[in-house]
Amino acid sequence: MLDIVACALVLVVPLLVFSIYQVKVHRRYTLHKRLQILLGALLLVAVGLFEIDMRWQGGVRGILAKRTVPLTPDQNDFFYRVLVVHLFFAVSTVFLWSATLILALRRMPKPPAPCPHSALHKRLGWLSALDITATSVTGLLVYYYGFVV
Repeated sequence: MLDIVACALVLVVPLLVFSIYQVKVHRRYTLHKRLQILLGALLLVAVGLFEIDMRWQGGVRGILAKRTVPLTPDQNDFFYRVLVVHLFFAVSTVFLWSATLILALRRMPKPPAPCPHSALHKRLGWLSALDITATSVTGLLVYYYGFVV
């Protein structure tokens, strides 16, 4: 399951960039809406399955205990620092992306088009994009340092 989540993290940012490009350059609002809902749903499912898998394996400590080569104390400290940073971004992404999607679904016209909500949506969207990018980068660091090296 960790491998699937790592792959999802690698795919999220390019899909997000593609979605932003479609709305900013080509004004394809409906495509942007569909891609954002799809990304949100895929990440929700991936993270949900990941959390179930983590619990079945005894959490982070349980997974780390199964390593063939245990982390040194310094590596362990570094891993947990990266994990804390990752969790900060991961949790804030859930709230930012949820707020961005829910407000857009409630306030944007159907079909989607520029409207009075657009200014707030743009700010929330950029914050969400930066946040999910930070979540992806730190998540890959957690994966690499905790489970690959």
